[in-house]
Amino acid sequence: MFCFPKTFVVRLISRVFQTLIFSLFLFFSGCFREPTPEPAQERSSLPPLPPAGMALIPSGTFSMGSDAAYSFINERPSHEVTVRAFFIAINDVTNAQFAKFVTETHYVTVAERPINWEEMKKQVPPGTPKPRDEDLQPGSLVFKTTEGPVDLSNMANWWVWTLGASWKHPEGPDSTLEGRENHPVVHIAYEDAVAYAKWAKGRLPTEAEWEFAARGGLVRARFAWGDGNPHPAAGRHRANTWTGNFPWRNTTDDGYAGTSPAGSFPPNSYGLYDMGGNVWNWCSDIYAADTYTQRADHPEFCSNPSGPSASAGRQWIVGDPSPAAVPGELRHVIKGGSFLCAPSYCESYRPSARRGSPPDTSTSHIGFRIVMDLP
Repeated sequence: MFCFPKTFVVRLISRVFQTLIFSLFLFFSGCFREPTPEPAQERSSLPPLPPAGMALIPSGTFSMGSDAAYSFINERPSHEVTVRAFFIAINDVTNAQFAKFVTETHYVTVAERPINWEEMKKQVPPGTPKPRDEDLQPGSLVFKTTEGPVDLSNMANWWVWTLGASWKHPEGPDSTLEGRENHPVVHIAYEDAVAYAKWAKGRLPTEAEWEFAARGGLVRARFAWGDGNPHPAAGRHRANTWTGNFPWRNTTDDGYAGTSPAGSFPPNSYGLYDMGGNVWNWCSDIYAADTYTQRADHPEFCSNPSGPSASAGRQWIVGDPSPAAVPGELRHVIKGGSFLCAPSYCESYRPSARRGSPPDTSTSHIGFRIVMDLP
């Protein structure tokens, strides 16, 4: 047994007592308390709500393009593509929406600007004579019904350069937008569509996003609504396309000879209107006829693709249904077809159908819609 001096025992008891008192002080002052955890961030399993007038398109992998007998060479081969989720406008941009943009920004469209001959010379074959000064005034291409059957390989038979034609005057200076406020805006060049999309805090869709949205989850359907005829003998018409003999006789069985108001025809399964017919939609991708061939050889390019390079877009291949007016001309993809599409001519209101159009070209059947990225 060990014996300790009395003074040592007293000092030990005192030290223990002091430590106990200090510990109680710290405890009640909160120094020894467990820190209160921050409330956990709740992760909702619900998808984000889309902005007004837009629909959420979920991410997914789909078969892009077509190998069907009715497809064109620029739609082949069919290949798997993956896209991330995004929002897309349920309707094409309307005249009323574009008018608001112009009012707030004072934007002037390409069709409303005088033509700069020095710039135009760079885009036409060498030696092309300068047009008359009166022909270099603002204008756009307007569709004109022909008097009878014509050579369908020559688009000049029905497209007429019309001075004074613009988004405000779709058929020329004597036409107006009265009664067409809810129709899709037309005579929009690529530059105009990009400017509007930026103002609206969105962007133009990639070709892959557009086609994925147009298919509405249908894997290999011919059209956005399935495989049925757009103009059934009995039942509601499914799209605004040409009915009759293009380009000289339009029966207007669907109720429209030109554009139709937003929401006039049934939506696809994603709730999107006019993903086939009415007006073509600009996409952000540069156009090349052999894009799908290149992707099939390089599957690594098939995740959220954004189109080929400018150099690839300047190439031309035999059989391209969308030939460039000038060799090496850069074009952007347009999708969806329009009120001028007919089975006897192009039937381009199919989701896989694609064409290329010069970025400075505006016509009476090209418009656009915008997309937005998820937060």
